[in-house]
Amino acid sequence: MPGKTLPFTRPPAELCILRLSALGDVTHMVPVVRSIQAQWPQTRITWCIGGFEHKLLGDLDGVELIPFRKGRGLEGYRALYRALRGRRFDALLHAQVALRANLASLAVRADRRLGYDRSRAKDLHGLFINQRIPAATGQHVLDSFFSFAETLGVTHRELRWDIPIPEEARAFAVRHIPDGEPTLVISPCSSHALRNWLPERYAAVADHAVGRYGYRVLLTGGPSTLEREMGEAIQARMQHPATNLIGKDTIKQLLALLQRAEIVVSPDSGPMHMATAVGTPVLGLHAASNPRRSGPYLSRQWCVDRYDEAARRFLGRPAADLKWGTKIEKPGVMELIDTAAVIAKLDGLVASLRADPA
Repeated sequence: MPGKTLPFTRPPAELCILRLSALGDVTHMVPVVRSIQAQWPQTRITWCIGGFEHKLLGDLDGVELIPFRKGRGLEGYRALYRALRGRRFDALLHAQVALRANLASLAVRADRRLGYDRSRAKDLHGLFINQRIPAATGQHVLDSFFSFAETLGVTHRELRWDIPIPEEARAFAVRHIPDGEPTLVISPCSSHALRNWLPERYAAVADHAVGRYGYRVLLTGGPSTLEREMGEAIQARMQHPATNLIGKDTIKQLLALLQRAEIVVSPDSGPMHMATAVGTPVLGLHAASNPRRSGPYLSRQWCVDRYDEAARRFLGRPAADLKWGTKIEKPGVMELIDTAAVIAKLDGLVASLRADPA
């Protein structure tokens, strides 16, 4: 492919990114965008993104975001094809291995179609690309995304998000987390129910935060029945009051709340990574997933990690013997995380923050 190989020898005119979901993954992609913008400020970037994820990142500066609404079925694909008709890109960054993403990628005309290495490709991903990022093991998801930019020829990483937060969302957050009132935000649910911790254990940690440190406790989450029931169950088991905003905020309001929080407690979930994006430390709860791969990028030292124990108990072998990225979403797996371990991590994190207020 003469003249079509990577890295680029001069700045490309137009790039297209295809990463549709999920919230945490699209949040990871933002520093990749910032790195490309920093090196090639004149390069136009178009990003095909999921409809819900568009609500978080649709106003990202310097990027054209085109929502793909998978819930609309065939019409969702047609809308994406119409939006990209007649356009051609210097390269497509095909950063999602899923059949629907492969089909969506056919709407993108690009000479260089960059995707995953063979070990990470699945769902026929290799048929929809013509170049690959280098093979690697043991990478965090964010680092694997950086590999796309580096394969293009981007030489410096910008670990920066700068996701816009509207004034309305900031005002909402100030009403619920006033100045001078340190707040612990608990985002108790993942999109995968088997990654969720137990309500009585969340309640015990929350009561410890209130009783020992004087934190306000705020619960956040989506409007699903499971999330609402989780919030109610946590409140019912707490000895101290908590503010329950589950199902009562927008995605931008959630981002503003996470920014104003002092600490966020969460299982492997989108809000965990959104909190990282706005600079808030996260106490991550990991047994079903490996925090080295999908933990909060800047707070992995504050994760309670029971992934290896889960691998041994549920799969009969150590985590080191599992394929990188294996999920252990088994009933009871999150029970491996005991309350005392989470409280110990919380104590360490609070001590760190109060020793270094900056």
